Amino acid sequence: MIAKEIMTADVITVSPDDTVEDVVKLLVNNKISGVPVVNAEAEVIGVVTEGDLLARRQELRVPSYIQILGGVIYLDDPEEFKDTLRKAIAVKVEGMMTEDPITVDEDTAVEEIATIMADNGINRVPVTRDGKLVGIISRADIIRSLSVKDPSQ
Repeated sequence: MIAKEIMTADVITVSPDDTVEDVVKLLVNNKISGVPVVNAEAEVIGVVTEGDLLARRQELRVPSYIQILGGVIYLDDPEEFKDTLRKAIAVKVEGMMTEDPITVDEDTAVEEIATIMADNGINRVPVTRDGKLVGIISRADIIRSLSVKDPSQ
């Protein structure tokens, strides 16, 4: 079984210029937990998930550091702090989306998609054809595919 056989083809998307408020309403009204961000050419340039929105409400913790001989050694990841801060103050999708998301081609095997999702701790992957969005696969889609009998058996 491959991606195009189990994907949802009617994908709800947002653009980088949409507001964060619009995305919240979209997720709530459609009872979904994330959406791909696409540009004018229908290329996937990011994703916005509930996790990204949670970053807006979490307590910001400045990375711990020590100073030695005039230098600074961070004990926590300063890049992670910068990413959380960026998402916390974003007004538009482009400021809070996770950039360069993992995508799969429509001919990718479902087993490979399941592995990608598990290895990367993600709940959904956009499906592309020639670099353009054509669908999306969620963990629920993978689970549903397990119940479909293989016609070759």
